[in-house]
Amino acid sequence: MATAQVLLVVLAAVALVLMVYAVMLYNGLVTVKNNVARAWANIDVLLKQRHDELPRLVEVCKAYRDFEHDTLVQVTEARSRVARAREAMDVAALGPAEAALRVGVARVFALAERYPDLKANANFMRLQHRITELENAIADRRELYNDSVNINNTRIEQFPDVLVARSFRFRERRLLEFGAGEKSGVDLGALLAQK
Repeated sequence: MATAQVLLVVLAAVALVLMVYAVMLYNGLVTVKNNVARAWANIDVLLKQRHDELPRLVEVCKAYRDFEHDTLVQVTEARSRVARAREAMDVAALGPAEAALRVGVARVFALAERYPDLKANANFMRLQHRITELENAIADRRELYNDSVNINNTRIEQFPDVLVARSFRFRERRLLEFGAGEKSGVDLGALLAQK
């Protein structure tokens, strides 16, 4: 009888250890998932701030009659696509929309070189500086978001985490990528040559 009791105690101890380990795995996966959500929220705040600044930039540029209308329309349309993707939390759609918006904003800044009065306008200069700061902050936050996504995606594929992840439906997340054009920088000459 003593052997049966010892075996029962050992089995209970092993079951307890496995249960504690499973809880630790689950809590770790929840932390990783929440880090992805927090990183997305940080990007979302910056996207909203930039979203609010772009109409002001367009209005300042519209004050200059000769300023290229098509560029302002492109920025406005791209801004709308970014807003829809952001509100839907659609990372796949956000990347291309962001790439188009960045090209449009870069074109506005490049075209401003042709308008000395616009370039000297205090509102334009403030908006250009603010939007550039937001672009840099978005790039920094995107890096943090992608790091969080990589950690999440790695954890849910590793053994034994994969057992808990599948049981509780933890899912893979998409990286936020803006496209190859962003990595190469802006060619001001090419932007100014476009019509």
